[in-house]
Amino acid sequence: MYIEQAFKGRHELWRYILGVFVTFGGSQIIGSFILGGALVLKTMSGESVDLSNPMDILRIYDPNIMLVLMLVPFALGLLGLYLWMKPVHGVPFKVLHSAREKLDWKKVFFSFAIWGLISILFIWIGYVMAPEDYQWNFKPVPFAIMCVLSVVLIPLQTSFEEYIFRGYLMQGIGAFARNRWVPLVITSLIFGLMHITNPEIGKIGYIALVAYIGIGFFLGIITLMDEGLELALGFHAANNLFIALFVTADWTAFQTHSMLKDISEPSVGVEIFFPLLVVYPILTLIFARKYGWTGWKEKLFGKVVPHVQEDYVQSEI
Repeated sequence: MYIEQAFKGRHELWRYILGVFVTFGGSQIIGSFILGGALVLKTMSGESVDLSNPMDILRIYDPNIMLVLMLVPFALGLLGLYLWMKPVHGVPFKVLHSAREKLDWKKVFFSFAIWGLISILFIWIGYVMAPEDYQWNFKPVPFAIMCVLSVVLIPLQTSFEEYIFRGYLMQGIGAFARNRWVPLVITSLIFGLMHITNPEIGKIGYIALVAYIGIGFFLGIITLMDEGLELALGFHAANNLFIALFVTADWTAFQTHSMLKDISEPSVGVEIFFPLLVVYPILTLIFARKYGWTGWKEKLFGKVVPHVQEDYVQSEI
């Protein structure tokens, strides 16, 4: 089973905590250095940047340049996690994929396609119901460049987040706690709180964290029920990619050359709670029916018992 994959290697909790600091923390430090360097270059050119305003910082360069600066650290973090697994845990990176022998790409693409279609539908409904809230933002050349950059970099960003939260931490905390609900709760909360510095939190308020924590629970549940990351990988990639391609706003983390720009004043409304209470449960049931999920209580709340031989000396590095 998925969490039990951790027992194939060296699985003391300190290794996972250190791994998160090295890979995820390292990627964020690199990102801070990149952004800091960009700010220095911009100020040296004589331009004034309000360092107290996150949105002003995000607009210091062309959106395509900023997209690269923001996403490259995540790609490096994914590479770091890949290189971390074998020497520190004694197992290949693929143990984070799933309990299956190989990554099931059909599941990745199915999840990507279904959430991509739903995302486009929601954007279209929003535009039809309130066209005055949107501004046509399409510029062929910048949009084409953004498409290429997004298709390459956004899946790396979202995959890193899935591998570190629903993969690495889920397995590490589960192996330590010896149950499934503790890693589900902890990784969902950490995933949500990770977004606390996003510009939209400052604009809407901390209530917006409910959406991120809710997404964390949804992705954690489908990972545990399906015994693998594939569905979460596809969903997360589609979510970020289609937002980047189709709609942006001055108050969001992703500033892109999207087709539409949301010019409405952000507020807390049905758009936060409707997906959590209606859309994600329905999508979970669709996945459950398609892939024949059973044993919900055991997979979400059951004990984690090693089903593989623990061949490694726990004190060994």
